[in-house]
Amino acid sequence: MMDAPCLVILAAGMGSRFGGLKQITPVDDHGHAIIDFSLFDAYRAGFRKVVFVIKHAIEDDFRRTIADRMSKYFDVRLAFQELDRLPEGFTIPEGRVKPWGTAHATLCAAEEINGPFAVINADDFYGPGAYQELYRFLSGERQTNEHAMVAYRLRNTVTENGTVARGICSVEDGCLVDVVERTKIEKRGTDAAFTEDGEHWEPLSGDLSVSMNCWAFGHGMMDELKNRFPSWLEENIPVNPEKCEYFLPFVVNAMIQEKRGIVRVLNCNETWYGITYREDLQSVVNAISAMRAKGIYPETLLD
Repeated sequence: MMDAPCLVILAAGMGSRFGGLKQITPVDDHGHAIIDFSLFDAYRAGFRKVVFVIKHAIEDDFRRTIADRMSKYFDVRLAFQELDRLPEGFTIPEGRVKPWGTAHATLCAAEEINGPFAVINADDFYGPGAYQELYRFLSGERQTNEHAMVAYRLRNTVTENGTVARGICSVEDGCLVDVVERTKIEKRGTDAAFTEDGEHWEPLSGDLSVSMNCWAFGHGMMDELKNRFPSWLEENIPVNPEKCEYFLPFVVNAMIQEKRGIVRVLNCNETWYGITYREDLQSVVNAISAMRAKGIYPETLLD
């Protein structure tokens, strides 16, 4: 297990009462949630260790509903993202209740990771191909400063039911050059458009590569996350103390620009599914049903 790829699932966004939350909303007739499909796909791709990043407030419920079940299949570890997990000399800003973001959540898992690792969101359906790409990359030979990101086509990640935020990627020679967050993207047929002010829209090709927070990192990425966090706090807390977030693309972009590492882009032809809006749920249910009919998923997962 020492150097085997580990899967880190960011689940601290789950509330203290699970009922009705999108992360555990059933998406089939057997009561499976999106996270159950993620774990099934990860298992058959080769992952055998998983670290769930959660909050202490939901630990008992999380163990009972997810962690204990999965311990039959994985080496399950829990890591905790809390507001007070800050470098020495920093304190929680007054009025702050919002978590510190995906880079901070990943950093909170450092003590449970001793090798290469993948990072995903608990409430996103990435598809089996994404986990195969992640595991293949992490279990193969690579440079110590070589990481990867599973990229999706923009058209496969938008919804009919409203705008979405996506990281638009610039890619050169199969490597990530930059990720720019567009917070209001709207579907336009097989393409899309985004707006910064709510009035003026700019077109986006549906073929563009986007980041869905699906990463493959060498263990050295933990040093990047740790070393950059204090300066990020110093810069951002004075400007936006209650809502600033330490995101993984921020660290990845900085690392690339400083030529401290490279990020391979692993193209994925899967369709991403998530429940951004309540109306999205039925489309996820329908997609799961169609995949079962094609034999992609069995009736029983990891139960």
